[in-house]
Amino acid sequence: MHQQHRGGELCNVSDIVGWQVDDGRGSARAVVADDAVLTYDELRRQINRAGHLLHDLGVRREQRVLLVLGDTSVFPVLFLGAIRIGAVPVPVSPLDKDENLRHFLDDSYAELVVTDAPMVERLRSACDGPTVRWLARGVSGPGITELDGGLSAQSDELDPASTHRDDMAFWLYSSGSTGKPKGVVHLQHDMYVTCESYAERVLGLQPEDVAFSTTKLFHAYGLGNGLSFPFWAGATAVYMSGPPKPALIVEMLRKHRPSVFFSVPALFAAIGREEDARDALGSVRFCVSAAEPLPTTTIERWRNTFNLEIVDGIGSTEMLHIYCSNRPGEIHPGSSGWPVPGYDVRLVDDEGVVIDGPAVGALQVRGDSCAAYYWHQHEKTKASMIGSWFATGDRYERREDGTYVYVGRADDMLKIGGLWVSPVDMEHVLREHPSVTDVGVVGVRAGDISRIAAFVEVAAGIGDETLAGELRTWCKERMRRYEYPHIVEFVESLPRTLTGKVQRFRLREWASDAATHQQAAETADGVATMSNVQER
Repeated sequence: MHQQHRGGELCNVSDIVGWQVDDGRGSARAVVADDAVLTYDELRRQINRAGHLLHDLGVRREQRVLLVLGDTSVFPVLFLGAIRIGAVPVPVSPLDKDENLRHFLDDSYAELVVTDAPMVERLRSACDGPTVRWLARGVSGPGITELDGGLSAQSDELDPASTHRDDMAFWLYSSGSTGKPKGVVHLQHDMYVTCESYAERVLGLQPEDVAFSTTKLFHAYGLGNGLSFPFWAGATAVYMSGPPKPALIVEMLRKHRPSVFFSVPALFAAIGREEDARDALGSVRFCVSAAEPLPTTTIERWRNTFNLEIVDGIGSTEMLHIYCSNRPGEIHPGSSGWPVPGYDVRLVDDEGVVIDGPAVGALQVRGDSCAAYYWHQHEKTKASMIGSWFATGDRYERREDGTYVYVGRADDMLKIGGLWVSPVDMEHVLREHPSVTDVGVVGVRAGDISRIAAFVEVAAGIGDETLAGELRTWCKERMRRYEYPHIVEFVESLPRTLTGKVQRFRLREWASDAATHQQAAETADGVATMSNVQER
């Protein structure tokens, strides 16, 4: 599909919408959002208007434009409108911290911020400066251009900038457990690679599909799910404003009847517990999960409750989307499946030597959607992007059947008494306990001794020392005897990132506090243990 559009070196990814119009789908719905429903031809015209407007506001080729937007029709219009004129959109989360929003502006050198009216006051307080200009829907004033009025005054025809396939197209910021978020620089051709490899060859998206993603468009996973993939296929993208709360998601599923549902493990688990969700997924032909490993208990619950598959895979901001995945109709629970066509995956040992056959090692991937570099992070770029290979920072097991199973982040692996322990394996086991809703496991130093701490969300009521002991026994019976949590804390909710991942660095802080302020009680086998109920 669309191979004819990629033959030369000139490439502008905003053409992805115009192709659908050229192919006779101009009247088909492209976007269904709370604020508007746009056909492909209407979206194409709005993108062209946005390009003209940005140019009138002084934006030029390769200049960055900061997008602080929710999931409305404005996002694809401004994102692709900027690319249309050779500028570089930088989408970030409206829910991020003020200090990060200021960092995004300073680090990217953006002088124009596009946002929604409710965000203007907060953003101007955090980010305003003598060179910063604002484009916002529903508000105008000194230094602020009102978006809808600005768009309506523009021509709806605009040829794309003559960008090279290797010109920068957009940035995404990737946050880590330490330091400030990193600007990940993606090129014009990167989206096409993910569309051809994953959307087309793995998911098999079709024009009649309706795609709904709970992950927001500012995130690499959400950007593919809700923008590049449906637009590539000529399908319809459904956008949800506001936070992805389970009840609201169920309402959206029932109202818009998507055929492909993209989400993350925590939300799949939460939706599975919603009493009125059973009749909301009748239109869905399969689901897709990423961002963190999908517990087998969630896969089984969805099969039993909804008779639906969840296609689990692993991707990253640097690779733009999923590069190793299960397949619809071919699910291996507990694994990330096989490499996506067009990508190579390998394991290396601690010395960087490639490991063949079934093994456990550090995961590296290569494929043509890999980012060019981290902006202002030369040393980090050299350490992570090794020739054509990207070092993911994940440890994986490769099985006999060629599937890959997540073991943990390389820096999250625990060494207890000289023996390696995978926190992910322990989390999987603990989630199988009927009293456990979710759990996060980290390592902690208790004096001079390394210990394992588990932070547990319980299904009902409050955990106590009896349940803590039961969970330790549960692990001992199902894992190696030394693989159990010495410290068990019951929490109301685990700390999560804006995209739903458990914040392990926060758990380590909690574990350190627990080890500092509590004396470990000696158990029968002489190992220090403690438990506590926390309201965090």
